[in-house]
Amino acid sequence: MRARADLAEAVRDADYVVEAILEDLPLKQKLFAEIERHVRPDTILASNTSVIPITAIMQGLARRERALGTHWWNPPFLVPLVEVIETQWTSPEVVAWTMKLHGDAGKTPAHVKKDVPGFIGNRLQHALWREAIALVEQGICDAETVDAVVKASFGRRLPVLGPLENADLVGTDLTLAIHNTVLPAIDSRPEPSPYLQKLVADKKLGLKSGEGFRRWSPDEQMALRAKLTNHLKSMRDR
Repeated sequence: MRARADLAEAVRDADYVVEAILEDLPLKQKLFAEIERHVRPDTILASNTSVIPITAIMQGLARRERALGTHWWNPPFLVPLVEVIETQWTSPEVVAWTMKLHGDAGKTPAHVKKDVPGFIGNRLQHALWREAIALVEQGICDAETVDAVVKASFGRRLPVLGPLENADLVGTDLTLAIHNTVLPAIDSRPEPSPYLQKLVADKKLGLKSGEGFRRWSPDEQMALRAKLTNHLKSMRDR
């Protein structure tokens, strides 16, 4: 295997082609249209987008039944999940082949049966982020406290106890009772928080600018990145 500068040469004999360019819908559509001109009729085409619906990316293809999404999580050499997203056109055989390919490669493939924005992981992740931002926006606590609460409580269970396993553990009756009280108070706005919008407008972009929800010195940035990498490596090596 070696890198090739010419797209047609790179994909001509491929069984499987995955795109991992910028999150730009027109650019992805243009690339796949070009790829389809050069691959075999049975070549599987996949997009590594993290949130854009696969249907939107692949709708212009002549053979849409061989197209799907395969969303890897960063950093991909440490995080095992790959979401395999089918569309209304994707054939079951293509899904099965792609699931096996990633399983054989040592990844953890998750079958996403309906093509929705954000798929599974990012929908769950950003539901949490939305409420975390709302708690700070409403003055209930500061950003440091939000993160501390997550890391010192349910975050410790998550590697071994998923949310629905937890719901079954405590009981669906208790889960329902809690939801009757809590859900009406949880942020449900369909648009981004004004607090988040102001941070971006003020160029408080997180680590890249030195300040986001909190300030980050260069040393703190390095320490956070190192802590995350070491944690993910320790989980991989278990």
